Amino acid sequence: MYNTNEQLTMTSQHIFILEKARKYCAYQERSIFDVKMKLISWKIDEAIISDIILQLKDENFINEERYTLAFASGKLRTNSWGRNKIAYALQKKQIPELTIQIALNSLDEEEYINTLKKVLASKIIKDDNEFRRNNKLVKYAQQKGFQPELSWKVIKGEL
Repeated sequence: MYNTNEQLTMTSQHIFILEKARKYCAYQERSIFDVKMKLISWKIDEAIISDIILQLKDENFINEERYTLAFASGKLRTNSWGRNKIAYALQKKQIPELTIQIALNSLDEEEYINTLKKVLASKIIKDDNEFRRNNKLVKYAQQKGFQPELSWKVIKGEL
């Protein structure tokens, strides 16, 4: 009889954690990695974490493709990140490479180039030597995750 009560308690605890995880996912798009880290921070057992993640995926609270698309477009629009920096951040979240490539390819090319232009225009570099100044601009754009070839084309006025 004691075993049955313990089982009920675990089930109700499991349901409580699942509901809490649903609310966490409903607030904004989350990756599997984000949810797993949150559940670990709540000190949840590894077996229960796997069950909860599967349940959240089945209920479409977690969707890696949807998350990756939202992440990529959000970082481009709000943080002015380039493709390289977005890809690196998604790799750190253990997103599959194919999913990352789909998200990066979905970025609007015109918006991407306009963001790069805005990033380059926002950087004020005081240097009399034009080549050194342009080199510094390209390095700055690289730090923001933009490809150097694309940065050079924008600086030269080709785009």
